[in-house]
Amino acid sequence: MSEALDPVRFADGVLQYLDQRLLPAEIRYETAQNCDEIVAAIASLAVRGAPCIGVFAAYGIAVLRSLERDDDAFAAAAMRVRTARPTAVNLAWAVDRVLAAEDILAEALAIHAEQRSIDAAIGENGIALFAKGARVLTHCNTGPLATAGYGTALGVLIAAQRAGLAPHAIVDETRPLLQGARLTYLECRRAGIEATLQVDAAAAIAMARGRVDAVIVGADRIACNGDTANKIGTYNLAILAAHHHIPFYVAAPRSTFDFTLASGAEIPIEERAPEEVTAIGGRLVAPEGAAVFNPAFDVTPGHLVAAFVTEYGVLRPPYAESIAGLAGRPQWSTLLHRESSRA
Repeated sequence: MSEALDPVRFADGVLQYLDQRLLPAEIRYETAQNCDEIVAAIASLAVRGAPCIGVFAAYGIAVLRSLERDDDAFAAAAMRVRTARPTAVNLAWAVDRVLAAEDILAEALAIHAEQRSIDAAIGENGIALFAKGARVLTHCNTGPLATAGYGTALGVLIAAQRAGLAPHAIVDETRPLLQGARLTYLECRRAGIEATLQVDAAAAIAMARGRVDAVIVGADRIACNGDTANKIGTYNLAILAAHHHIPFYVAAPRSTFDFTLASGAEIPIEERAPEEVTAIGGRLVAPEGAAVFNPAFDVTPGHLVAAFVTEYGVLRPPYAESIAGLAGRPQWSTLLHRESSRA
């Protein structure tokens, strides 16, 4: 499979997305031409991963502006996109940013370019956390498919692989939608990273048998105290890692930190359709009509996180101080502008 898996493509006013629900069996690009299609792509998880959703939404707002000249109708459409999923803060952040810009399309293009640069910096900053040949457990999908760039948590392992550190990825399958099995393992293979796939429930025995040196995951929203919302099952891993004295890291860009929230108790947690749990690939695996609890995310308390890997460096406890310091840093776009000016 040699075709580049760009999760979002925008050219000549046309917005396309890779339908990630079909991977790894099929590579299919769809076109989002109106508000209904943009919202549906996000809500259905055809487009997924917090940074990638932000990039896609930014382009989506540019498409909507070109279609809708009535300001009130455009504002209503933009709000529908902004609220398509509630937990990932990058979605609202990107929509608000392009709406505040004079040139929406130019700002969307800038967000996408910045994401690639940010991901590269996260990867480089995270390399020092791992020894050569480290066995690193990861959950859900945090590679290029999730960011429309180079990846966050998986991006660190990709950077480590390129640096000759030969990490071994231990990939949780990640129920209920199997993003680890379908997407992360695929990206490991494409990046040349040796990987082992396991069911989510195998994490405890893997740690107990000394098969895991570290855990690294991404995030959808991070509060000021370090509480982190990520794919359901992440909190379990953090507790297991703490019990087995294994470092638990979170890799995420500054845009995923919500500086308006004091703690994770304030993070809205999306609950999704029961069919995601009762069926796999459209085939029923539970009794019809089964009662289901299907939160898409859980919140890991900040005290279980050994460090956050960001484009600005590695943040360590106490997070009330280090995350506050991150809030005071200049926007990445400002730093890129300064570097280009010096060049």
